[in-house]
Amino acid sequence: MATLTVWKFDSWDAANQAIGTLEALAKQGLIKVHDAASVSWQPEARRPKTRQIRNLTGAGAIGGMFWGMLFGLIFLMPLAGAAIGAASGALAGSLADVGIDDDFIKATRDQITPGTSALFLMTSDAVQDKVKATFDATGLQKPQLIQSNLSTEQEQALREMFAG
Repeated sequence: MATLTVWKFDSWDAANQAIGTLEALAKQGLIKVHDAASVSWQPEARRPKTRQIRNLTGAGAIGGMFWGMLFGLIFLMPLAGAAIGAASGALAGSLADVGIDDDFIKATRDQITPGTSALFLMTSDAVQDKVKATFDATGLQKPQLIQSNLSTEQEQALREMFAG
């Protein structure tokens, strides 16, 4: 079963700094990263910068289309017009079917704001307490964990939705 986790940091560049720590955790077998992306939101910027983290992901990665749609729902839809909003409603319904519901979208939107950053991870086999303790020990601000578990069926549906 995969888990979609979001680690939120209170500094706009901390998530990018934490990527090295995440790589070390993966090498130690404390987390298996299937796909990953980061968000960094400078305090004066209107929108955050997002990027897929390719050096952590393997053949099972869902891909950029998933991250683009998820980030669009989280960060762009509140600013979009009614026509785009109607189309996003259908997409949000599809993502809810695979375990990424409105509560997850809203919590993420409310917590990742200008001046913060986040790591978005599709993982399995994570030893969460050791992952958090390692992040805490890096000297970066202690990250906040937002989590959404996906069942095996939801994970498969998500992969099928974004296949190709």
